[in-house]
Amino acid sequence: KAMCSGKLQTSFLVAGYFVYLLVGAAVFQALERAAEKQEKIAAAQLKEAFLQNFTHLTVAEMEQFMKNLTEAIQNGVYPVGNESQIEDSNWDFSNSFFFAGTVVSTIGYGTLRPKTAGGQIFCVFFALFGIPLNIVFLHRVGKMLSLLCKKLGKYLYEKGMRKKKIKFLTLLFFLAAGILVFLCLPSLFFQITEGWSYSEGIYFAFITLSTIGFGDYVVGKQPGRNYFSYYRTLVAIWIIFGLAWIALLFNL
Repeated sequence: KAMCSGKLQTSFLVAGYFVYLLVGAAVFQALERAAEKQEKIAAAQLKEAFLQNFTHLTVAEMEQFMKNLTEAIQNGVYPVGNESQIEDSNWDFSNSFFFAGTVVSTIGYGTLRPKTAGGQIFCVFFALFGIPLNIVFLHRVGKMLSLLCKKLGKYLYEKGMRKKKIKFLTLLFFLAAGILVFLCLPSLFFQITEGWSYSEGIYFAFITLSTIGFGDYVVGKQPGRNYFSYYRTLVAIWIIFGLAWIALLFNL
């Protein structure tokens, strides 16, 4: 019975966690999307005005243009290319979900961030409850993985292996399997999808899973690259399980 209720609790927790992220993503999208569109339109107008007058701009006007342009880029608006970019939102659902995941996991890249007052206040409360939920969730997933670990240990023990050796081997197995699944293979995937070097992929994977999150490398962010539609959602799921693996390593 205890086993059954434990499984039920786990299912509720997993479902609750994903619902929390999905609802958060929807709210961030609702709060931020319109403001971002205004920003993109302003950046496009800025560029238009510059292109019409650039032959006789004063130094002061040029400085102001550079300042505005830098600000737009810092806000994630790249006034490059044609008008179609105004329609592509940084706050589409996949991006918003990715953002919600980086908030509760405390990675916080800083490339996508709420700029409206509503979005910022919501972010405070979302993180306030989301971070503890994330810790509980990772702990539970880590526990499930360590049950696998115990099963492996039991199997080896029945084969007549010593307990100390079993402990060492299971730790080694989880370390090696995790490094392969969460660092080596994803880095190859990032190399192909993002056009980074393999070492940049490893660096990004480590900075992300250690929750340092500098934000110098972020997936799905390069203007002019075509990404498949659920790319960032997939990466968010990789992050969640990668963090669980790290939690398990600390447990072991």
